[in-house]
Amino acid sequence: MKVVIAPDSFKDSLDAAGVARAIASGLAAVWPQATLVECPMADGGEGTMEAIVAASQGEQRRQQVRGPLGASVEAAWGWLPESRTAVIEMAQASGIQLIPSAQRDACRSSTWGTGELVAAALAAGARRIVLAIGGSATNDGGSGMLRALGLRLLDAQGQPLAEGGLALAQLAHIDASGLDPRLAQVQVEVAADVDNPLCGANGASAIFGPQKGASPEQVQALDQALGHFADHCAQLLGKDVRDQPGSGAAGGMGFAAKAFMGAQFRPGVEVVAELAQLDTLVQGADLVITGEGRFDAQTLRGKTPMGVARVAKRHGVPVVVLAGTLGAGYEQLYAHGIDAAFALASGPMSLEQACADAGNLLKARAGDVARLWQVARR
Repeated sequence: MKVVIAPDSFKDSLDAAGVARAIASGLAAVWPQATLVECPMADGGEGTMEAIVAASQGEQRRQQVRGPLGASVEAAWGWLPESRTAVIEMAQASGIQLIPSAQRDACRSSTWGTGELVAAALAAGARRIVLAIGGSATNDGGSGMLRALGLRLLDAQGQPLAEGGLALAQLAHIDASGLDPRLAQVQVEVAADVDNPLCGANGASAIFGPQKGASPEQVQALDQALGHFADHCAQLLGKDVRDQPGSGAAGGMGFAAKAFMGAQFRPGVEVVAELAQLDTLVQGADLVITGEGRFDAQTLRGKTPMGVARVAKRHGVPVVVLAGTLGAGYEQLYAHGIDAAFALASGPMSLEQACADAGNLLKARAGDVARLWQVARR
């Protein structure tokens, strides 16, 4: 019996590796002779770097960088030495979780720290950079990242702009002479599922600005500032990518990655599956178990269980989901490669209780799945 265990993290509870360990423990109690293959997964959001490093036997490197509001933060990034691939998770340096909700400021927050991580990857000799851009606190069009890499943004008096998206309204000149030349020699892939353009009613500011602290008036001002930035970038580069799908991802980080790095966008779970060699691991398996905190109709939009199911179905392997919650419309997933889904709770309990006891709940439900499987196979 071979089982591949490929879950996402359970937010505010366990990282993906912890979820995989708990499931494996529950299965092993019933199937002591089974081959259990743990493959932590993610979909481009928070936890992507850790999942890739754990699944690929890579290493984590840490350094102090400038956080989204200027304070120094310690950020980790992943390094896969064999392929010279750097895995940079934007949330580590410029993430919304780094700022208390009352202090979030979409007008001032900056991606500078993410740029410092990119610079570290270039210094390490990266040939490929995987940039996971979920969970950002920023709305600066990726301008902070670019400035950390040598781009200069100047006002009409020739002075550097303040950081943040709102200051881009004062942009008068872009000096790209100091932009790190090593960017031209590295392949950049953005792991994201967001397809918003940079500006407009479906753009970065309008859709994501409010959750990052922007008022309706600030959303409008930020949208205009990003448009002004895009105008100058188009003039400098001779191309305009503001309307391309994904340019509005992570407050416009997608725009900067496309315009100045030639980045290619791929679904986050697809990138993680490739680096973790999930396709190879699933070959010859009898069962795949995946999971996430909330399993519902939104999972269809590129979340981890769907990506895992696609790989498993190529090999004819059944897929079971263990989830913290089965939300509205989860039954739709049964038509897309999921064979069964189970919630963790063993009785009435609060969210806090469920999160605190997630490891034990996962172990118990995994054991239940194994017992049911044994009965079905008799």
